[in-house]
Amino acid sequence: MTRMVGPAVGALLVVIGAVWTLQGAGVLPGSFMTGSRSWLVIGLVCVVAGVAVLWRVVRGRRSSGGTRRGG
Repeated sequence: MTRMVGPAVGALLVVIGAVWTLQGAGVLPGSFMTGSRSWLVIGLVCVVAGVAVLWRVVRGRRSSGGTRRGG
């Protein structure tokens, strides 16, 4: 269960960040965020953070060989 938290958080940050970025850029209309530079920046920060989380999770799995033993 805990092995799925990192990828889920990373993916969620990327998706939410992408939506906020598009709204801030004025591509997705219909919100108070539309055309707001603040939401553009917040969205980009979320996307970068999400990619960093995903990269770290993938990199961590590679270095551990994909096998974990509890105990």
